[in-house]
Amino acid sequence: MVLKTFGWSFAVTALGLVAAVFIGGWQAFGIVAILSILEISLSFDNAVVNAGILKKMNAFWQKIFLTIGILIAVFGMRLVFPVVIVAISAKLGPIEAVDLAMNNKKLYEQYVTDAHASIAAFGGMFLLMIFLDFIFEDRDIKWLGWIERPLAKLGKVDMLSVCIALIVLLVTSMTFAVNAHTHSGHVDKAQTVLISGVAGLITYLIVGGLSAYFEDKLEEEEEREHEEEEAAKKAGKPVSAVRLAGKAAFFMFLYLEVLDASFSFDGVIGAFAITNDIVLMALGLGIGAMYVRSLTVYLVRQGTLDDYVYLEHGAHYAIGALAAILLITIQYEINEVITGLIGVVLIAASFWSSVRRNRALEAAEGGKGEGSDEKSEVSSGV
Repeated sequence: MVLKTFGWSFAVTALGLVAAVFIGGWQAFGIVAILSILEISLSFDNAVVNAGILKKMNAFWQKIFLTIGILIAVFGMRLVFPVVIVAISAKLGPIEAVDLAMNNKKLYEQYVTDAHASIAAFGGMFLLMIFLDFIFEDRDIKWLGWIERPLAKLGKVDMLSVCIALIVLLVTSMTFAVNAHTHSGHVDKAQTVLISGVAGLITYLIVGGLSAYFEDKLEEEEEREHEEEEAAKKAGKPVSAVRLAGKAAFFMFLYLEVLDASFSFDGVIGAFAITNDIVLMALGLGIGAMYVRSLTVYLVRQGTLDDYVYLEHGAHYAIGALAAILLITIQYEINEVITGLIGVVLIAASFWSSVRRNRALEAAEGGKGEGSDEKSEVSSGV
């Protein structure tokens, strides 16, 4: 089962790591490995969400998502999108940007370094909004309850995450941006950071709006199908066993692609905090994307990893850490290993907390069985 599900991912991993060694030696090998782990860490909760939606679709649409979707995720978001970011931020044509990335890496790195302030501000704000919207939402299951409970209460204030993100952007533009790091020294890029940060915020709001739109469409289609099913039962007609084909499946596919693109986006942006090499970035993120797809298939077929309830929390804390790192790197350089390992540590901690929670629940159920109150206490992450 494992080999069948993850076979292609293992093959792509081996080829990608070997290619990295040929391209840049063992240092490149380490960067690609860290990028792969980073992508898996950031997108694990995406796989869980994908699996929950994908299992409602028929076999045809599942195949469409796992074939066309992987092309969009790997080649579109992981290979083309980083070039587009550099082309826009460095004011280069797309062909020129690709040529520089492949044939003149030194000059390309200079362009990326000079554009880093705008890339970091754009990506930092996008990632920060993902983290803030998560942490301000009142959830039944809490990992770090002493932090998440008061923040969930604050989250009842309308548009609080947007206000905090804008305050962070203003502070960043008045501190780190006035002495931003470039290949030729430190210059004032306060205006650039402000514009790029606002653009990142707008992009997040657009992506979120599209996701909400498609989600509403899905709910409408599901409600309509449910009404038709009830009417068929009352009329004594047979109820079709086919689920979510046609319009409903199409809207679900679009919703999944928007959602997947948003998670791909934070992975690409986070990768700029680790390396500016477009080839290594594509290799590392591509490997990670393959594992996310394999995890999605595994979750659909098994459904067992849904029990690790704190993994989503760990992934979003990793996103918040990356957002802070990107904004700090506008002025200061941070070691790539530290950047990559922060996400891994947070995911590992959330996984271990999930395991401990499951063991505690099993012990409580096997004990005196008094339990709904005890079980609620354990599941809240206290």
